[in-house]
Amino acid sequence: MLKENLQKDLNNFLKEKNQTGVNTVRLLLAAILLKEKEKKYKTKEETLIDEEVLEVIFSEAKKRKESILEFEKGGRDDLVAKEKAELEILQKYLPEQLSDEELRKIVKEAVEKVGAKDMKDIGKIMGQVMSKVKGKADGSRVNIIAKELLKAA
Repeated sequence: MLKENLQKDLNNFLKEKNQTGVNTVRLLLAAILLKEKEKKYKTKEETLIDEEVLEVIFSEAKKRKESILEFEKGGRDDLVAKEKAELEILQKYLPEQLSDEELRKIVKEAVEKVGAKDMKDIGKIMGQVMSKVKGKADGSRVNIIAKELLKAA
């Protein structure tokens, strides 16, 4: 379903002559195809379910965020703008992200549930939280909030 939407959007971007959209969606479809090949090799199944396609989109979005940070450090404003435009397109396919206060509440519950006391328990917290917020929050945000809560404890 999600992959078909990407294909339709690619056709729309082509009609609109939106080169950034075309390039972004093509790269995304190529990453999805690569993931499908990996899956076929491992499990003999040929297509990805929407959840697996979302993982690919998250991965691509994360790459863009990391690139933006690096290009900003290097003073490459032209590349920062390009990566931000691509990230904006990718985010249209991602589910709505949780707010910081919603995420903080979930992390707080996880800290209490696993009985976390110090930084060595961060892995347990991350495991609990990421399974709940899959697709709705970035792991780095969860990690930052978890560390804040553990320092405050």
